[in-house]
Amino acid sequence: MAGTDGSLSRSGLRGRAVELEELQALIASVARTGSGGLALIQGEPGIGKTTLLAEAVTRARAAGFSVGLGKADELHRIVPLSSLAACILHGDQPLLSGDAFVDLARNHDQRIWLVERLAEAIEAKADSVPVMIALDDVQWADPLSRFALKQLPTRLRTSPVLWMLTGRLEPAGPAEEVVAAATDELRTVTVPLGPLSGAVIGQLAGDTLGAAVDERLRDLLGGAGGNPFLAVEMLAGLRTVEASGELPPGLVVGVRGRLRPLQPSTLRFLQMGAVFGRRFGFQEAAALCGQPSTALISALEEAVRAGVLDDDGDHLVFRHDLLRQAVYVDIPPSARKALHREAANQLVSAGHQPIDAVPHILKGAVPGDEEAVALLQRAADDVLPVTPDVAADLMSHALEMVPPARPLRFAVGEQAIVCLTRAGRNREALSTGDRLLACRPPLEAFSRLQAALGGTLWNMDLADELRRRAETALAIGGATAEVAARLAALRGLALSRGHDLVAAREAGETALRAATAIGDREAHVLALSGLGEIALNAGENAVALERFAALSAVDAAFLPEEIVAQQHVDDFESSERLLRQAADNAGSFRPAMLLWGQAQHHLGLGRLDDADADFVTMERLEDDVQVPVQQVNSRVIRSRIALLRGDREAAQQHLAAAQKGLATKPNPGNTAAVRFLEAIHAEADGDIGLAIDKIRQVQKEDFFMRWRLLRDWVDSAIRMALRGADHELAEDLALQAEAHAERNPAVPTATGIAAQALGLVKDDLATLERSVALLKASPRPLVRASAYADLGQALLAAGRKPQAVAALTQAHGTFAESGAHAAAARVQRDLDGAGGASRRAATVQRPVQGWGALTASEKKVAHLIAVGHTNRSAADLLIVSPHTVNTHLTSVFRKLSVNSRVQLANLVMALPDN
Repeated sequence: MAGTDGSLSRSGLRGRAVELEELQALIASVARTGSGGLALIQGEPGIGKTTLLAEAVTRARAAGFSVGLGKADELHRIVPLSSLAACILHGDQPLLSGDAFVDLARNHDQRIWLVERLAEAIEAKADSVPVMIALDDVQWADPLSRFALKQLPTRLRTSPVLWMLTGRLEPAGPAEEVVAAATDELRTVTVPLGPLSGAVIGQLAGDTLGAAVDERLRDLLGGAGGNPFLAVEMLAGLRTVEASGELPPGLVVGVRGRLRPLQPSTLRFLQMGAVFGRRFGFQEAAALCGQPSTALISALEEAVRAGVLDDDGDHLVFRHDLLRQAVYVDIPPSARKALHREAANQLVSAGHQPIDAVPHILKGAVPGDEEAVALLQRAADDVLPVTPDVAADLMSHALEMVPPARPLRFAVGEQAIVCLTRAGRNREALSTGDRLLACRPPLEAFSRLQAALGGTLWNMDLADELRRRAETALAIGGATAEVAARLAALRGLALSRGHDLVAAREAGETALRAATAIGDREAHVLALSGLGEIALNAGENAVALERFAALSAVDAAFLPEEIVAQQHVDDFESSERLLRQAADNAGSFRPAMLLWGQAQHHLGLGRLDDADADFVTMERLEDDVQVPVQQVNSRVIRSRIALLRGDREAAQQHLAAAQKGLATKPNPGNTAAVRFLEAIHAEADGDIGLAIDKIRQVQKEDFFMRWRLLRDWVDSAIRMALRGADHELAEDLALQAEAHAERNPAVPTATGIAAQALGLVKDDLATLERSVALLKASPRPLVRASAYADLGQALLAAGRKPQAVAALTQAHGTFAESGAHAAAARVQRDLDGAGGASRRAATVQRPVQGWGALTASEKKVAHLIAVGHTNRSAADLLIVSPHTVNTHLTSVFRKLSVNSRVQLANLVMALPDN
C-alpha cells in the first residue's frame, strides 16, 4: 500500500492552501515594505505545523531571504539561549559565529545588553537582505530565548525581519507572550491549524498509497481525527499487516504501528536515544546501551529505514515528537529515572556544561544525591548572569534534594537566597532564609544566611529589619572575618536610610576599614555603596562623588552612580565623559541605571525632550527584567516635565503612575517625591492649601533637602509656602537650602539656589541679584531661568521695568529653548504686563504629526537612520544608549506614519532642506 515510489506521503500541505497563502502574503509584505512581521503557526502535535513552516522557509528563500531555521527541544529548555541559537548559528549565512555567540551568552548580568547585541547582528544582516528567523516548537523555548523573542521583533520592526514560529496550543504561554509583545508594533499573523476534513485525509491517503481509498480504509482513517501525521502513520502501519490482509483496529496501526516490526535491539537503542531527547548523538545512545558503537550500526540503519530517525551526519533526530514519545513511554518509570541519572553523568564526563546535564538531574536524581546537588549549584552559577529565574529554580530544586539534617543544606540555602534575590523573587528568598534560620544552624552558617539576606531586605526597603539582623548576627559572633565585614557593611548601608547620618557614617567607615584589611571585595563594595548613599543623603556631594568614584573603580558596574554623583557637583563635562566611556563598554554596566544617569544628565542641561525619552526607555528596560528600581522617581520627573511643557493630561497620567508605583515600593524617598509632586499638581489646580499640606507631609518623612530629587525644586516649594502665607515653612526651607549650600560651597547650583531661596523669603532684590550672579556658573539652564524669572518679578515690583524686562526675557528664552513652553508662557505674561511685548519671542508648540512634530534629537536620529546608520552607530555618534535611539525611532515612525527604514529614508531624502 505504498506510493508508486515506495515512499510515504509527507507533504502535509493538502488542505492548507489558505494558510499557506496567508504566510506567502506576509513574506511578500516584509520583502516589499522593508518592515518587520511575525507569524505564529499554532495547532496540536502532528497537525502539520512543521511541514507548513518548512514550505514557508522554502518560499522565503526563493524570495531572497536569508533564513535561520531552528527547533526548540523539550529536554533542553533550560539551557540559556539554546533555542534561539539554533536559528542564529545555522542557516544560509549564520548571523553570528559560534565563538561570538558563546561570548554573548556568558556576558555578566546583561540580558538586555545581550538582546541588543543580537538585534544589532540581525539588523546588520537585514541591511543587505531580508531575514527570516524561524523557530519550530516555541512552546519549548528556554527562558532567555523567550525573553529575547519578546524584545527582538519590536526592536527590529523597522527592518525587513520576518519571525515565523510554530507552537502547540498546550502548554499555553510562550507563543502567546511573544505575539502579545509584538501586537500593535508590527504586522502579526496567527495561523491556527485545525483538523483536516475527511475528504482531504482521503486525498492524503491516495497520495500515499497511489490508489483510490475504499470505505474500510476511510473508516479506519477517521480514527486519526483529521491529524495528517497520525493518518500517515496509520498508513505506514498497514505495511506490517499487508500479508495477512486484515486491518488492525483504531490507532494500533498509528504511531506504534511503525515501531512494531523493529528488532528488540533497535527498540532498545531508540529508547536510549529517547532519554536524551528528540535530538541525540549516536555515541551517547550507544554508551547508555552499554555497547560499542560498532555493535549498534545495524540498529541505527533499521531505525532510519523505518522512518523513525533522520540522520543529519552530526546527530540523530526522531522524525516527530510523537515518535519519540511513543518510544519513551515504553521505558518503565523506574528505569527512566535511572537512565536519566546515568545520562547526566555521561554528559558531564564527556565535557558538556553542567546546564546540559541538568534536565536529566531533575528527572533522575533522588533526595540525598549530593553529586547531583553540586551539579545543580554549578549550573546555577553559570546561568545566574543571564537567566536568574532559572538559577533560582535550580537552587530551589537543589535545596529540596538535601535532607534537613545535613550541614550542606545551609550552604545550598545560602546560594538559593542569592539566586532568588537576583531573580527579583525577594519574598521567596526571605521565606527560604527564615525557614533555614528556624533550623538553628551553626553560628557561622547563621551569619552567612543573614548576610545573604542583606540584599533581599534592602530590595524590599526593609532597612530597619536589615540593620536589626546585621547587628544581631554581629553580636552573636561566630562569623568568619569576611562575613563579619559584610554584615558590618550591610549595617552601614541600612543606617543610610535612617535619621542619624553621623552614626551611619561612623558605621560605614568602620566597615570599610574592615573590608580593606581583609581584602573582601563584596564587603568593600557594600561599604563604599553605603558610604556613598550616606553622603548623598547628608547632602555632602563632594564626599559622595569620592565614594562612588572609588566604588566604580572596584566594580565598573557602579559607573552610573559615579555619573550621577558628578552631576550633583555640577560637573557635567565629567558626566558626559563617563557616559561616553559607558557607551564604549556597555556590556559592563546595568543598562537601566545607566539610562537613569543619562536622563539626569539631559534633564540637568535642560534637554527636556531627550530626558523624557531616556526616562521612557529606562522604565521599559526595568519592566523587561521586572526590577522596578527607579520607576516612581522617573514618573515624578516626567510629570514635572509635562507640566513645564504645558501637557496637563500627560502630567496627570504620570502622577497616577507614580502613585501606583508608590503603593508597590513605599520607601521614604519615593514617598517624599510623590507627595511633593502632589503639591505641584495641587498648586496647578489652584488649591494652595493642599499644596502646603503636601509639602509638610514631605517634611514628616525627613527634612525637605534630605531628598536629593527635590533639592533643585526647593524654590517651587518656597513659592507655594509664600503664596499660602506660611512664612514659617518658607523660612525653614530657605534655611535648609542655606545649610545645603554650606556643605557644597564649590557647587554653583547649590549656592545659587540658597541665595534665591533667601531672596524669595526676605523679598530682597539684592539677594535675588546675587542668586542670578552665582547661577551664571551653574550648568543647569532651568535653574538659571527660574532665578531670572524671580528676579524679573522683583524688579517689576521695585519699578525697575527695563531691568525687569531684560531678566524676564532671559528667563523666557531659556525656558523656551528647553521646551518648557508652559513656564515660558507664564514669564511671557509678566513680560506683557511690563510692556515688553516688543521683545517677545514667539513660543511655537510642535504639531502632533509630520516632520515638524519631531524633537531635535528625533530629527538627528531620523537623518542618521535615513543615510544607513544602525541604532548602534547612531547611538555612538549621539553619545546615547542604543535603547534611547530605539525610543526616538519609535516616536519618529509614529509621527511620520512610516513603517520601515526604507520608507523613512525616502521621506527624509525628499525634504526640501535635506
